[in-house]
Amino acid sequence: MHMPQNLDELWPPFGLTIALGPVTLSPVRDDDLPALAALVHDGVHSPADMPFSFPWTTGSPGEVRLRLLQYHWAKRAALSPAAWTLETTVRFNGEIVGCQSISTTDYLVTRTGETGSWLGMKHHGRGIGTLMRQALCAFMFDHLGAAEVTSAAFLDNAPSLAVSRKVGYTENGVARLKRRDGEMAVIQRLVVTAETLNRPEFELRGRGVGPMQELLGLIHNRDPAESGVD
Repeated sequence: MHMPQNLDELWPPFGLTIALGPVTLSPVRDDDLPALAALVHDGVHSPADMPFSFPWTTGSPGEVRLRLLQYHWAKRAALSPAAWTLETTVRFNGEIVGCQSISTTDYLVTRTGETGSWLGMKHHGRGIGTLMRQALCAFMFDHLGAAEVTSAAFLDNAPSLAVSRKVGYTENGVARLKRRDGEMAVIQRLVVTAETLNRPEFELRGRGVGPMQELLGLIHNRDPAESGVD
């Protein structure tokens, strides 16, 4: 019997890397959290705006930092084939610039998940948001057998909606949500499929895919010697 030799083997998400051109996505590790917290401290959106359905960026710097850490630890601990959130650290040319996630419940039946993301403000407008979403969507279709990937953005979040259009999402209805205390906002729901996904010229590369597929219940009885490199 093969015995795990390191943390990447003990916790398969840590061995996963998704690469698309200059962008790489890898599940958030504790070593990434200081850089992510620094990005959040410097701002991920204008103080007058709120792009998130849960306003996690509001509060004192200490409150926001604690919320960030607790969120990532909680999502990691709760991962199971029945319900999981894959939160990845996004690097652009090796520099940590933000996070890209996908969340799902009953994935083995539904084959659908919802993306979410944020970038440090100094990295806005560089095309990174489009590439990181393309990378995760392509990974979901090519390696995790997704039938569709959904997303959503408030109608006043023009940059996010523009990214969705570039990636290939189409409109999928609207909903009225509470955004901040006493504030209603309309959110645009979106969906993309393998057929509508706009892929860039870069080749998608995945490392550590096999162990991740096994952890999520997508494959069984994988050869322990299999590297999962695609």
